Amino acid sequence: MAANAEFVSYIEEQLAPLGFLSVGRFFGGRAISCHGQQFAWIIDSTLYLRVSDATRAEFEAHGAQPFKYMTRKGEVTVRKFYTAPEFLLDDPEQLLNWCRRAIRGQL
Repeated sequence: MAANAEFVSYIEEQLAPLGFLSVGRFFGGRAISCHGQQFAWIIDSTLYLRVSDATRAEFEAHGAQPFKYMTRKGEVTVRKFYTAPEFLLDDPEQLLNWCRRAIRGQL
């Protein structure tokens, strides 16, 4: 479940207007932080954004799914990170808006 280097570079380029970004290892993928606050991560070629109780419904309304993985005891769901809705990857302005909201914790 490594992060696709080309996809990471693409996302970094798209998010550059947010300001100081750092990208580091995170559970086999890449964590994306802005001014030290992690708001996203990438596994394979999938971008996940941080959600809160206040923003989760908006993600779900756009078909986003929480991050899930399997352990010996069964499936684990991480409800703090949801897939970025598909349309965001084709709309740089909306991607920036959603990421700004993820940083602030609101949609």
